[in-house]
Amino acid sequence: MLLGVDPGLSGALVILDKGEPVEWMLMPTMVVGTAKRVSAPTLAAWMRKFEIERAAVEQVGAMPGQGVSSMFSFGHSAGVIQGVLGALEIPVLMVTPQTWKKAAGLSGTDKDAARSRALQIWPWWRALDKKGEGQALADAALIGRLA
Repeated sequence: MLLGVDPGLSGALVILDKGEPVEWMLMPTMVVGTAKRVSAPTLAAWMRKFEIERAAVEQVGAMPGQGVSSMFSFGHSAGVIQGVLGALEIPVLMVTPQTWKKAAGLSGTDKDAARSRALQIWPWWRALDKKGEGQALADAALIGRLA
């Protein structure tokens, strides 16, 4: 089984078995003080249910114009994900957005193109129907194909 991860608070995780999404989860979060953070215990408990061979995680960085607190939040999310994968001894491939989008045939396309492409590959996957959630799941699944 392979794991694809679209990091960030509105991201998702998708387990692929022989190239097919078999389990998925929107990024689990919790409130810490006034901030929303990725829940490491929830991630670890969910991942332990599967025999994950490898994971592919989108390699992300700061974007121009992004505020300091949002950069910290995003970096914190990516760090929690990396920490959980490391603790569970799951090998990780970091994949740039350009790499996975090119592999999926999405270079130079709009954000919702990943969801449309995922529906072409997996037309039965009804979880993709919800636009926001479906985008995160589609990204994670397409990233996971590179694991």
